[in-house]
Formats: sequence, C-alpha cells, structure tokens
Amino acid sequence: MYLLDRPEDIPPRLTNRLNLRIAILGAVIVAAIATVLLRLWSLQILDGEHYRALAKDHGILDVQVDPPRGEILDRNGKVLVDNRTVMTLQLRPSDLPSDPTERRRELARLGHLLGLSQREIRRRVRATPQFAGYPVVLKQGVDRQLLFYLLENKESFPGVSVERTYVRKYPEGTLAAHLLGLVGQISPRQLKQPKYGGLRPGDIIGQAGVEYSYDRFLRGTPGSQRIQVDALGRPRGTLGNRSARAGDSLRLTLDSGLQGVGESALRDRGLPGAFVAMDVNSGAVLGMGSYPTYDPSFYTAPHTREEYDAFGNRPGDPLVDRAAQGGYPTGSTFKPITATAALEEGLIGPDTIFNDTGSLDIGGLVVHNAGGAANGPIDMSTALQVSSDVYFFSLGLRAEASGKGGQIQDWARAYGLGQKPGIDLPNASAGLIPTPSWRNRVYRSDKNPYIDRPWNQGDNVNLSVGQGDVMVTPLQLARAYAALANGGGLVRPHLGGRIVDVNGNTVERIKPPPTRHLRIADETRNVIMDGLERAAMEPGGTSYSVMGGFPFPVAGKTGTAERGPGREDQSWYSVVAPYDDPQIVVAVTVESGGFGVESAAPIARSILERYFNLDAGGASGDEAAQTAGAE
Repeated sequence: MYLLDRPEDIPPRLTNRLNLRIAILGAVIVAAIATVLLRLWSLQILDGEHYRALAKDHGILDVQVDPPRGEILDRNGKVLVDNRTVMTLQLRPSDLPSDPTERRRELARLGHLLGLSQREIRRRVRATPQFAGYPVVLKQGVDRQLLFYLLENKESFPGVSVERTYVRKYPEGTLAAHLLGLVGQISPRQLKQPKYGGLRPGDIIGQAGVEYSYDRFLRGTPGSQRIQVDALGRPRGTLGNRSARAGDSLRLTLDSGLQGVGESALRDRGLPGAFVAMDVNSGAVLGMGSYPTYDPSFYTAPHTREEYDAFGNRPGDPLVDRAAQGGYPTGSTFKPITATAALEEGLIGPDTIFNDTGSLDIGGLVVHNAGGAANGPIDMSTALQVSSDVYFFSLGLRAEASGKGGQIQDWARAYGLGQKPGIDLPNASAGLIPTPSWRNRVYRSDKNPYIDRPWNQGDNVNLSVGQGDVMVTPLQLARAYAALANGGGLVRPHLGGRIVDVNGNTVERIKPPPTRHLRIADETRNVIMDGLERAAMEPGGTSYSVMGGFPFPVAGKTGTAERGPGREDQSWYSVVAPYDDPQIVVAVTVESGGFGVESAAPIARSILERYFNLDAGGASGDEAAQTAGAE
C-alpha cells in the first residue's frame, strides 16, 4: 500500500491507464459532436428543400360541412319552407391581423374587391349583431371570379372566407310567417345549453316559430372534410370526408289553402287582428294568422342592427303574433265560460227565467244592454242567443270571488284561460284572468297606472262579460270553445303533424294528448251549445245576419269588447261547426273592428266555407259536413 503525497510519487503504470481513459472519452465526445453536426448539415443543406416541401404539403385542415336544413310542408305536402344554396363571404373580426397597420391594409384590399370603403366595412362589422369569434356576413352570392381570387390569395386575407351556405327560401311568400319562424346564428347563451351540444359559434339554428320548436329534427347532422393544406393554408388535396346528413322534414297540420283564405280575409279588412282554425278533437291547428305580417325572407340576407330595428318597429307591430301573443278583452265571447260556471255552481238553472228589463242597478251604478235592448223574460239559452248583458251581469253579481280564485275565475282557468296553451310555438301568452288578490297586489305596487283602485264587485261583473282586466288570445278562446264542443277535452294545440326523413319514412307522429278533461254535465253543455246555435242560425241571434244562411247549423258567438277611452271596440267571433257533430272551431278578432258581427264574423265564415269546400260549389251543406277533411 502506497501513501501518495506528491504527483511524482504516482507509479508510471497508473499514469498511462488514466491518460488512455481520458483519450478514449475525448474521442467519444468528439465523435458524438461530429455526428450531430454532420446530421444537422445533412438536414439543413442536403435535404433542407425536401423537408421544407414536406412541411408545406402535409398540413391537415378539418372543415365542417353544413347539412341542408329540412323542409317544412303543409298537411297536404305543399312546400312552405325550402333551401337555396349561396356562396357567402364571411369575415371573422377576431382573426384579423393584430397589427393595426396590417389590419387597415387588409380591410382596404377587401373593400376594393367588394366595392366598399374601409369605413363602410368597419361600420358593417360594428353594426351587425355579433359575438366574439362569430363570422360577419359581408356579401351573399359571391361570383366565381372573386371566389377563385380569394382562394388563391388566402394568405393575404386572414379572417376572410367564402363558404357554401344554405339559406331559407319561402315559395309562398309571407304565408304563415309567424308560425314558420326564423333561423339565425346560435348565441353564446344557447351554446351553453345541453340541447345544442356539439355546435360551434356561427352555426345556424331555429330561433322562432316551428323552426325553433322542431330544430333538433330540421337541423340535420354536419359532416366533415379533411383537406391537405400548405403552410399558408392553401388547399393541396382532399384526404377524405364524412357526409353531412340532411335534416328531416316537418309536415304541419296546417292547410295552406285555408291559411291563405284566412290571411286574405283578414288583410282585406285592413285592421290588425288574428284568426285560429283548429280541429276540436285533436287540437291540430288548421290555420292561424296575424295581421299585419312580415316577409321572412328579409332575415335571410345580412343587415345592420339599424336595419333590423327599423324592420321590426314598423307601424302595427308586424312581428307580433296576435293569434298566440295578443291578449285582449273578449266581450261576449266569454259568456259561455260564465254560463258554465253559473250552471255548474248552481247560481241559476237551465230553465230559470230572468226578466231582462234592459238595465241593472249595481250599487247605484246602472248598466244597460248594448243598444238599450230589453229582452223580457229569458232563460239561459235565449240569453246566449240574444247576448243579454244584463242577464250575465246578474250572474257576475251572484258569483263568489275572493283571494286567488272565484267561481267564474276557476272555470275560466279550467277552460285554459289565464294559462299558456301548450302549443308547439315559443312565447305563446298566458293571458290574464283577474282575481281580487291579483288586482289588489298590482294596485298596492303602484306599477300599473290603469289599476287605480282595489278589487270590488264591479270587477266580477266586468269579468262575466269578458270586460275589465281580462286578457285572452284567439288561440286560448279557440281552445276553450273546442273543449265545450268536444264534451270537455282541453286539447293541446299543435302545428307539428309528423317528422319525415330524407327517404320519406315517418320518424315521429305528433299527437299530444289532451291536457285535462273538464267535468261538465251534459245538460250544461247542451244548453250552452243550443244557445250558441240559436245565436247563429235563428232570427234575432247576434250573428244570424252573417251565419243564418249557412248550409248546415253551426254554433257561434259574437263579442264586442271596449278597449278604453279614445279606442274603437274590439271585434270577436268564435264558431264551432257543424253544430251536431263538431269538427272545427274558428276564433277571429279584429282590433278597432266594432261589432263582432260586422268585422270578425264574416272572416270566420270565409274560413268555414273553405274548410267545407263551399266556395267551390261542389258539395251541398250536408255532404260538406260529412266529407270535411280530418287530420
């Protein structure tokens, strides 16, 4: 064993071994460095062009392929909404260059191509309703020359794309516009909803009408296409694709011929209003219109926010669906509901005679029949025939009303008034059936200038004849009359008939069951229906002048509702036909139309004539009643 205190004391044999190991390690390090340098030289110098080409040629872009949206047809297969294909130039502001100078240059180049100033493009971007990351449509109908130029110079226009898009087409123009609805870009709030899972910003969905309600069927399933692109994003070939699945078609219960007759009759009257025609047994909506209306094709083209606002704020509120959203006092068309409450609650008997002197004293306030008529001794049936206000005022005095309910209020709600009708349309109104607690609460809150006092007995009297605070839509009234006609079934109105796939196979039939069944005695129903039949078919009836010559008996009721100082009366008519075998109910209202028999009743008759094919002169009344189309 050695103790080595100095280097010169290390034996020569150990020194040689150490030097050898250092030399070998150095050689390995040099060789490794040389190998790396040689490989880098080979990659960059010898094979550089090859790998740069591969980097350019092997980018992969997954492109979503939008499906065509399903058609919407009427009950007979007539196309009401279809698609047309357009090339759309879109700009995504979030993808524009971050450098202000480069962004201005790009917008200037784009403006030159489109014939727009940079200022105008900026104005459109700012004025177009949009969300972060969403495309702004600058032009629809891009020609081939512009399309190819943009594709070849894609690197000069980041954020700009030309897409093949499907735009809704309306072969029947404005027909049933409020029912068909609209499509539009999905919003950020909607993107968070589970039913829209998998959709992207900018995707198109139904936003109103049946387009919204049946969107999951109509929308279809997107496909995809894998495109090979170079480093600048230019396409170099297709690597494969997955086909989009077109949306299913929606066949409605709507009869486009009947719809057209109703809309034409309403338009000819020249006043705002609405109508509903519905199967009394199934709730299938055969026709439903609102006037004034609008052209839905306006929404298929890009517009600024100001243009959208101007279109929607035109006189007459054309975007409002008065049939399902317009709440009005109903006047005497409410009387069958009051009659049901009075008979079922024992306030009066079917044959009880009431002496109608033409006026009634209500706590010092004397009220009169319309026109000052005095009908003398009458029973329930006759009171409905001649529409005696005094008779029904007296029932309003007798009926109990307290808190959140009352005898008339409870039966009104049983008939579906004051509640949403459950139709397959968004935003249908619930209307209002006033109660003491409602009026007192609103009065105390001081938020409604028209509610200037708490509830009193006069409010129940007003309700008994469809006046005062009551608000009912034509759809709700049609539903109530259908329940009376069919024996108590409160149907669920629906426009959807069935869903049909691209191969013509029925995917789903839409037949919602009734909401509930009203327990109405046969005697009660018979007395009310008899009174309504006499009102339409017998001399002295309130609608005899319009319906008296109809080929077979119908049961109908006029209504003339006061709308307040300085406003003309609201005109109403609701009718069930045929009287002895009800098939269809029609409810019509006309704002400022005056007496129900003058404005609303003629429109209802036109609709019935179309339904029973009487306008063609090809069937007698009895034959038409037997052969009228059923769903």
